[in-house]
Amino acid sequence: MERFYTFNRYLRGIFGERVQRISLDAGFDCPNLDGTLDENGCIYCNNKAFARYCGYKKPLEEQISESIKFYSKKLGVKKYIAYFQSFSNTYAEVYQLRQRYEVIRKFPQIVGLSISTRPDCVDEDKLKFISGYNKDYLVWIEYGLQTTNNYILEKINRCHTYEDFLKAYLLTRKYKINVGVHLILGLPSATYKVMMEDARRISELDIQGLKFHLLHVLVGSKLEELYKQKEVELMSLKEYVRLVCDFLERIPPKVAILRLVSTASRDYLLAPFWMNDKVKVIEEIKKELHKRNSYQGDFCESISCENKKR
Repeated sequence: MERFYTFNRYLRGIFGERVQRISLDAGFDCPNLDGTLDENGCIYCNNKAFARYCGYKKPLEEQISESIKFYSKKLGVKKYIAYFQSFSNTYAEVYQLRQRYEVIRKFPQIVGLSISTRPDCVDEDKLKFISGYNKDYLVWIEYGLQTTNNYILEKINRCHTYEDFLKAYLLTRKYKINVGVHLILGLPSATYKVMMEDARRISELDIQGLKFHLLHVLVGSKLEELYKQKEVELMSLKEYVRLVCDFLERIPPKVAILRLVSTASRDYLLAPFWMNDKVKVIEEIKKELHKRNSYQGDFCESISCENKKR
């Protein structure tokens, strides 16, 4: 039996078969890059390192068609989630969001809409509009939170607070939209105690998914400079595996794990290189959980964990 609740299992429970997310670049910007909040972005950011279509300005219809053709041929997938991934995908007026999201209706193979964004880029009108897709699609909004610690959020130049996230989260759940949270493990100044506090706070929220990122260094990011000056320490595989397992033990069993480790393009990744061996990382996490004989939620203390099920 699986020791954590995979996103694949979550999707199979709804659709009865494998569902593939396809990453899209809809041409959105980010308030942390266009000068609204800042022009430098988060210290670790370079979208080109992880988003397939980032910067190519290819029409959305082509991105979707190519992806469906690829995964259909390679994996035999029949159902897909359109994942608006690059930059902040609610950073526009409602009519502009409608123009870009509506393209998914041209593809009957698409059964879900997933939107990656910042917590300071949503409001009541946008969320009310997005909730309208609930009639026909599985709808998720994934928020880049990274940490619940405001000092660290400031240090990484995130330009929003944990309180901003809580406001967005509550409003999103009001409209019955699934919430996914992105966290980065190993951020500068993030001690073990700080990261376990992240786990505790997240476990108390009504979120539906959690995505883990490993702090890594990308070419062209502010972090590259800090790394070369030896001002940043990165985690080893062993340290990361232990930390993820500690985190999983404190997260409610009903929260789907959207991803266990981030990956990045070889053209942009400076360190650590081990993160791109995704299969090995996942296997090491599974082995560590087996060694502990523990499961997701075993040490969770929130109300949502009272009725634990394996």
